[in-house]
Amino acid sequence: MEQDMSNGVNHSEPRHPFSRAAAAGFLFIAFAAGPAFAAGPHAARLSADLADHLQHNSQAIRVIVHGDQAEIDLLAARYNLPIARRLTSGAVFLVNAGQLGALRQDETVDHLSGDIRIRSLFDASAAESIGADQVWAGAGDVRPLSGKGVSVAVIDSGIDTRHEALKRRVIATRDFTGGDGMDRYGHGTHVAGIIAGQVGQTADTREFRGIASGAYLLNLRVLGDDGSGTVSDVVEALDWSIEHRVEYDIKVINMSIGTPVLQPYRDDPLCEAVERAVNAGITVVVAAGNNGGTTDGRAVYGTISSPANSPYALTVGAIDTHGTAARSDDTLAKYSSKGPTKYDLIIKPDVAAPGSHIASAESVESYLSKMHPERHVAGTGRNSYFQLSGTSMSAGVVSGTVALLLDERPRLTPANAKVVLQLTSSFMPEAGMLGAGAGMVNAIAAVELVQGKQFGTTSIAGEDVVAGGFFTAPATSSSVFASLVRRQLTVRSNQIIWGDQIIGGDQIIWGDQILWGDQILWGDQIIWGDQILWGDQILWGDQIIWGDAGALSSF
Repeated sequence: MEQDMSNGVNHSEPRHPFSRAAAAGFLFIAFAAGPAFAAGPHAARLSADLADHLQHNSQAIRVIVHGDQAEIDLLAARYNLPIARRLTSGAVFLVNAGQLGALRQDETVDHLSGDIRIRSLFDASAAESIGADQVWAGAGDVRPLSGKGVSVAVIDSGIDTRHEALKRRVIATRDFTGGDGMDRYGHGTHVAGIIAGQVGQTADTREFRGIASGAYLLNLRVLGDDGSGTVSDVVEALDWSIEHRVEYDIKVINMSIGTPVLQPYRDDPLCEAVERAVNAGITVVVAAGNNGGTTDGRAVYGTISSPANSPYALTVGAIDTHGTAARSDDTLAKYSSKGPTKYDLIIKPDVAAPGSHIASAESVESYLSKMHPERHVAGTGRNSYFQLSGTSMSAGVVSGTVALLLDERPRLTPANAKVVLQLTSSFMPEAGMLGAGAGMVNAIAAVELVQGKQFGTTSIAGEDVVAGGFFTAPATSSSVFASLVRRQLTVRSNQIIWGDQIIGGDQIIWGDQILWGDQILWGDQIIWGDQILWGDQILWGDQIIWGDAGALSSF
């Protein structure tokens, strides 16, 4: 169901051609190749869930197949496959094990993916912690910004448009679950409030405000009343955003949802849809996931969820601010998922942001509100607020920050947005690149950079905060942020070029260029030893475990 409340914003933006060229920011490890063999019979690549189903289950399963509608109809007729739903980029078939085996051998099929369930991702003021309050106030020489006019699509469990903080922000609703767009789970409303909630004050005089309170929101519901949904619904929401990006001037997509990584990102339908959105000029912000630690507090690596594993996504980890705006006591949240990504070994997350105990809009009739009354912090009725923790909240903080940057520079590309946030973030040595990426985002420093000002040190909560991506010759950096900068990089604000080129010269490698081999600097942040836990439950040594990221969910 679609409700159009457009404000008439309609700025044309050309769609970039679709490309499978890999973006910068991932680690590549090459293994010695074995002897060459003659090519065998064709077999389409399968996601891990389908491979398991093929071996152990004869029941029908939902399978996502790519192609135009003529190709879909041909496959359906050839293998007598019921079409569960048609997608913009293909279809979902109902396939039993025998049909799956036959479909896999079809020469026109490159790869197949299961239409698995997805869920939302959640477990002092975030605005003050990242300096967004200074951006609102126009501190120093910075022009006051609120994200005015920037449209952010929120792909989640819906938005309670009756909430006082949100009722004037949502300009369109589209429910891909067949409902009315209402948030009966409570997750999407909370995330939307973090991104663009308007200033709200409760009876106890507490004030709440989203990071970009002037931004508009599009309510794209893909999760049901229990906080779960299907991959195909999310793919459709992403493609809908691309199709309607000019109509609603969509510049940012927030995805505080995820699913286990079951195949390389090039074959993953979620990652493919994210790539299409980024190539269309939309910055896609994705929560890293909440599977980065064990119950006894040990870190687990290799747990980034999909589509956060896409090199095209702006992937966000979670920081625990411990209730203060000061950064001196900040730590990586124990639950925050860590890289590298499964299969592709991409260095993720890209950045991190406050994610623990974040207060935002509460949908009082929702599941989360009813099940967790202890999380209520202020207000009543449709002006209620409660706390949630998770990388979902961190993603909302970063989506709001990107909206602030776009308020200042509307033509900022997804590549621009990512590199600006990374260059101005505060690197966190204790967390390392695989925990926090470039580090904690700094909104005031990022805005200064896009305004063409010299950046380096800002003040947050009375403490000097150094931008980790700022180096002066002949200084040598001690870390590589998501493989975006070389070891000898020198960066100055006047080298930034706003367009397809990020930074002049060959000092930044971005887009189709990748840093390979010995250009990746690990430093001493990654410890290969007895205390490192990885995903998948595969034992690699005496005490080294690899783990899995869990079901597609809200984070």
